[in-house]
Amino acid sequence: MVKYSEVIWMLVLFFLPSQAWAQQKVPILIYHSIDEFQGQGSKELYVTPENFEKQMIYLRDHGFSLLTFEHWQDTSKVKKPIFLTFDDGYKNNMKVYSIFEKLKTDQFRPTATFFVISDFIGRSNRLSKAELKKLADSGMVSVQSHTATHPDLTKITNYKEELEGARDAIKSITGKPVIAVAYPYGSFNSKVMEEAKKYYSFGLSTTPQYYSENGLKNELFLLPRIYIKYSTSISDFEKIVNGG
Repeated sequence: MVKYSEVIWMLVLFFLPSQAWAQQKVPILIYHSIDEFQGQGSKELYVTPENFEKQMIYLRDHGFSLLTFEHWQDTSKVKKPIFLTFDDGYKNNMKVYSIFEKLKTDQFRPTATFFVISDFIGRSNRLSKAELKKLADSGMVSVQSHTATHPDLTKITNYKEELEGARDAIKSITGKPVIAVAYPYGSFNSKVMEEAKKYYSFGLSTTPQYYSENGLKNELFLLPRIYIKYSTSISDFEKIVNGG
């Protein structure tokens, strides 16, 4: 079954003039676990720390500018803008912070956005309040919302609890603005976008596209993302971040 988000992008591709697609293509990457795969869950949702570090070295050595959504306006100002996003708030994402600390230089300031499920914070395999505070205070990680309980937003009615509740809970931990939401399972429709706009400035899907400004209504709530998987080789990664 074709998702609503995929239909939207098909229509955009069909109706927009070709020159619109000649504009800058900004990759927004999506990760989940940064760890060795131990046989539980989906293997493709893991990226080993070794591979992740190789990917970050590539970005550093090839002049990419890593951004978070607080600096969205810089996408048109910096060289090779790219966004790294991590869904679900797994404790193994602390390895991202460690690798960033290892690789940062005066010229390369790595940043990422962690989308956390507010009701899951502090579980055994999830980041704790103290860890989230440390990450937010580091300036390298922006902690944003993946809702309160990770429901399919197209099938609920309690948007206030899932969207505003998650936003306020996360902000109370980090002391930082919570301006973006990643839709669980990538599922959204016009109602979900309408509700998300009440509490956030950005909404992220899992539509496998690059972002290119096109003037589409609600385009900041249709943001696409490209998966980086266990099977993504460094050559695959290079092609992805350079526009396919």
